Amino acid sequence: MNDKMVRLWATKTRDDEWWSSFVTAPLAVLGNYAVVEVAWLTPNLLTLTSFVTAIVAAALIVVGGTVKFVIAALLIHVSHIFDCMDGQMARYRGMTSAAGSFFDRVTDQIQVTLWFGAVGYAAYDASSEVLPVFLAMVGIAFYSLRGYTKYVAIHVEMSRDSQYLQRMASEEPLADDRGTHDHQFDLRATLRWFLHEQRKIARFDEGVFVFMLALALVLNRLTPMLWLFAASQLYYGLFRTWQQGRNIQLDRQIPVAK
Repeated sequence: MNDKMVRLWATKTRDDEWWSSFVTAPLAVLGNYAVVEVAWLTPNLLTLTSFVTAIVAAALIVVGGTVKFVIAALLIHVSHIFDCMDGQMARYRGMTSAAGSFFDRVTDQIQVTLWFGAVGYAAYDASSEVLPVFLAMVGIAFYSLRGYTKYVAIHVEMSRDSQYLQRMASEEPLADDRGTHDHQFDLRATLRWFLHEQRKIARFDEGVFVFMLALALVLNRLTPMLWLFAASQLYYGLFRTWQQGRNIQLDRQIPVAK
């Protein structure tokens, strides 16, 4: 690889989500190779482009129809490629910002809600059954709970110990989240890495949703996918809640430094 590609590949997140890791993020690297030096194109503009593309995909799902479902599946992938590109571009240019990270995460949350809400409506429209809408609501609610409990836990800990975040940061080992593996291609090492990445499918996060949604739309199997979405997020939402509560309970047993 030439120097530009090596530098771009180094901006790829090391512990990326499942489908992102070996599909959308590498495609984002290729996209950035073409546009990363275009001065007027900023990471925030890519975030906005990703969000608008996600909205168009959701609208096509609501309208319904085989062709529109297939186009929506493609647009969901395009949206996620742009979503990977914005962070890569920011790291390549050395212009990462707290505001950019904030808007990136907020739009990610909104588009997941729009996608699954649209699928719930489309499945209802096709079957006249309210169950798909209920499944979509359960999945969206408990997916949101996965993140919400984290910030509630931080608020609770900070109300007890204003130095909580600094204490946690000092206890965690430093980690570099860039890069995936050596820049020199090694077939055996690459296969090991690929097989290792497959374990991430069980996380049922946004990287899995992109694949899951697209496949369900192409096959027009929306309700079974919503069952999987609702069940996985119900489990993870409750598990994260229990986990955060347990961590708070254990942390309260540690005396706070005065």
